[in-house]
Amino acid sequence: MIITDTHTHLYSEAFDEDRDDMINRAIALGISRFFIPAIDSSYTDAMLQLEQKYPEQIFLMMGLHPTHVKDDFQEELKHVEEMLSNRKFYAVGEIGIDLYWDKSTLEIQKKAFKHQIQLAKTYKLPIVIHCREAFDEIFEVLETERGADLFGIFHCFTGNLEQAHKAISFNMKLGIGGVATFKNGKIDQFLKQIDLKHIVLETDAPYLAPVPYRGKRNESGYIIKVLEKLSELYQLPQDTIAEITTKNSKDVFKI
Repeated sequence: MIITDTHTHLYSEAFDEDRDDMINRAIALGISRFFIPAIDSSYTDAMLQLEQKYPEQIFLMMGLHPTHVKDDFQEELKHVEEMLSNRKFYAVGEIGIDLYWDKSTLEIQKKAFKHQIQLAKTYKLPIVIHCREAFDEIFEVLETERGADLFGIFHCFTGNLEQAHKAISFNMKLGIGGVATFKNGKIDQFLKQIDLKHIVLETDAPYLAPVPYRGKRNESGYIIKVLEKLSELYQLPQDTIAEITTKNSKDVFKI
């Protein structure tokens, strides 16, 4: 059984004490592909070192996270452009809009999001979207970029059924993680109405740990709990869920 974690911040400081042990625990459970989203230029070296150490398992993205879109965002976008022009990445991400922490940066977040979507199109790469309290704003930008060359993953999808269908209409897979196991997560109430061909698995480690680890540090090995939940919801064996979602991730990331 091959399991793919399509979104995990393995370079996070939260793993500084036991990073290798944590990664090896996940590999032992059958998680053999880890897709690593970028945040900003300060994490690039750590991402590259991680790839160098685990070249068969680690797949890097490049992008500017919306919560890190600040006054210097043009310089950060130049870094993204330089990195994309110099070597291979598997996606532009994570990018998007986050209005939970700071609504005052909405306009520059939209500019950075749109610019990075266009970079992804230039390099024929998927995008990986971060959306927090910003579905309308995300969809507004995506509508201006709609087309066959727009595709990717709606990371950590936490919307409703209507929003799920809308995201899918933009050629997006839905990244399903620990929230699916939460009692108040809500997406478990309608997820079975979404065809599995639109679903990929993720952890967003070290964030959003699934039940029974909720509130603790998340790690990629905990994706097993997400797999178990989807097996329960779709009434399918875990290895079938793993096979389908891994195929979906391959379709997105072109590997």
